Amino acid sequence: MSLDSLTLQQLIARTARGDHACFAQVYARTQAHLFGVALRMLGREQAAEDVLQEAFVSIWKSAGSYRSEVNGQPVQPMTWLIAVVRNKALDALRQRTRRAESELPGDDALDDATGASAPSALDLLGEATRALHIEACLGALDGSHRQSLALAYYQGLSHSEVAQQMGAPLGSVKAWIRRGLDKLKACLAARGVAA
Repeated sequence: MSLDSLTLQQLIARTARGDHACFAQVYARTQAHLFGVALRMLGREQAAEDVLQEAFVSIWKSAGSYRSEVNGQPVQPMTWLIAVVRNKALDALRQRTRRAESELPGDDALDDATGASAPSALDLLGEATRALHIEACLGALDGSHRQSLALAYYQGLSHSEVAQQMGAPLGSVKAWIRRGLDKLKACLAARGVAA
């Protein structure tokens, strides 16, 4: 059986057993999506690349911890991979916030790479705090709501692609996404975070 014919779940299982070729296949299939997740969270290409590298090191070491089902709810492999990247990105945001006061230039300085103003320590703290609130609110959602939102917004899949990935009817997926967004918005509002 060729590596191309294996599912992502099978590749992760073989990666857990130390199969370097399967790990390389996991990387090849997912790195573009996962880089996008990190870039959206961090806003800086170099930071996203660093987080992606850390995430893949973690994936290699912890592939055996992936479970296709948690508390009776199915967990797609891509959802697990996105969670690893998201957690690494949140760690990077926390670390950036902690050292922002001493290492980042002031508000009026220009960032060499983009020519844009560098974010202030207060901006970074606000960004990290918002990310933590979003993570907590996402964690409070039902599994189907959380998974459909992750596939639609972190992976960029259409509603029909989410339905196919989850093996669920399109109408159910649309309802899950709509209800998930409503619950997420209500949770963020309750925490005083603008949605």
